[in-house]
Amino acid sequence: MSWLGKFIGGTFGFLMGGPLGAVFGAAVGHQFDQGQGEHNPFRVEVDTAEQYQTQMAFFTAVFSVMGHIAKADGRVNEAEIAYTRNLMARLQLSEDMRKTAMRLFNQGKLVDFPLDQVLQQFRSECQHRLHLLRFFVEIQLELALADSVLHPAEERLLLRLCERLHFSRFELHALKTVLEARLRMGGRQQHQYSHRQFQNRPQESSLQESYAILGVDATASDQEIRRAYRRLLSRHHPDKLAAEGAPDDKVRKANEKTHEIRKAWESVRKARKL
Repeated sequence: MSWLGKFIGGTFGFLMGGPLGAVFGAAVGHQFDQGQGEHNPFRVEVDTAEQYQTQMAFFTAVFSVMGHIAKADGRVNEAEIAYTRNLMARLQLSEDMRKTAMRLFNQGKLVDFPLDQVLQQFRSECQHRLHLLRFFVEIQLELALADSVLHPAEERLLLRLCERLHFSRFELHALKTVLEARLRMGGRQQHQYSHRQFQNRPQESSLQESYAILGVDATASDQEIRRAYRRLLSRHHPDKLAAEGAPDDKVRKANEKTHEIRKAWESVRKARKL
């Protein structure tokens, strides 16, 4: 039996009773055990049924909510579609699971998509896995910023999402500041060259971007900046995420962010002579 077939046979019963199960079932239909991928799409060893169920809840919620946010401003644009396909590649989804993800995305675009109920069940599934909730929020924000413009309708949905997940609006603002700074530094595709670009820019502009990466204003006190730096390092520490069973892509991303945070801190520290 295929991986997806095993999932449905083993844990779909729980999801059937909730909105995540309804969304997943509508997306998959009768094709769930006809030649689907044989591997876990997150390529993570799962030791318990609880972990397995949580990953499937994450998979279902991520792509369906992405569809809902992409449709918020009236139409799904090419940048949002490109970001969605890029995410599938980052998660190393099989071709069959990519098709399922797109069906979930399309379910989220429907006018009667049960957003609040999906978010409530997803939060219940995540329980104490705060890094997973944060990863979820970050993906939705990245999608909304894929076309470099945060539409008011998208922002309202993101704030509603944070409220339902009990995710701090301050955290959302900090994420938004970092992602917008990254866009100004050349975008995701050129991120690997950001350090070289950072050095070649005027000092004042680079310093402002460093403050943005740390999620603080240039008028913040030295103590506030130190706290922000330590908080960001703790949140994105790759060893911590690896120990918590985060996907490989999440750990790689944490390594990149940690490097970015440290570079920003060094720039601010030198400018303030700390």
